[in-house]
Amino acid sequence: MSTDQPPDDDPFRKRPQEPPPPSAGEPPPAGPPPGGPPPGGPPPGGPPPGGPPPGNPYGSPYGGNMPPPPYGSGYGGGYGGTDPLSGMPPLADSGRRILARLVDWVIIAIPLAIIGIPFDVYERATRDGNDFGDTVNSFNGGSQLVFQLITIVAYVAYDTVMVAKNGQTLGKKLMKLRVAMLNDGSTPPMSQALLRAVVLWLPALICCACLWPLLLLILILVDKPYKQGLHDKAAKTVVVSIPQ
Repeated sequence: MSTDQPPDDDPFRKRPQEPPPPSAGEPPPAGPPPGGPPPGGPPPGGPPPGGPPPGNPYGSPYGGNMPPPPYGSGYGGGYGGTDPLSGMPPLADSGRRILARLVDWVIIAIPLAIIGIPFDVYERATRDGNDFGDTVNSFNGGSQLVFQLITIVAYVAYDTVMVAKNGQTLGKKLMKLRVAMLNDGSTPPMSQALLRAVVLWLPALICCACLWPLLLLILILVDKPYKQGLHDKAAKTVVVSIPQ
């Protein structure tokens, strides 16, 4: 799959904050004019009364030869600050995330149930009344492997393609949620969407059908401050609400 980054016109990507233009009648900021001192030495009229500080002919309030601090170097480290979620929508409610995941599961499970008919998925279950585990064990080796591969591809491909397209599966779109990169709020690229989908679905589909979803849910509920499951931590993503 392609690992191209999302386009620059991603509507969800956080943008740097531009300094506001000066208001009408507002005096220009203090300090030397852009481009350095005027040619030919200090400005006419000599230094201000009392003399400039040693080594600083312009009497900078910062003292000595130290220049004024650059714009945006205050608290928070400039644009974005120390919080990656600065400027992004609020984190998604856990209940809505669960409903979105159930919707996605049903959307994929129904076609798989139809596809499973030629593989005799339900033959012994309907004949003997056994549970699904006995039905799986009744497969011949080839049919079981093929249907399991189809299931894995269906779940992983669905989640990867939808998340890389616009950050939303059908369930998340219904619940007004989306997946975003933690560092800048953009739509995850294909590589990160694939990694997220593999960690999300593969263990559950291979060996831990009940334990793995429960583990992910617990981590989402207790993780602070970003409500990340293992799949989010692996892909460096978060799930946020879409502004109404």
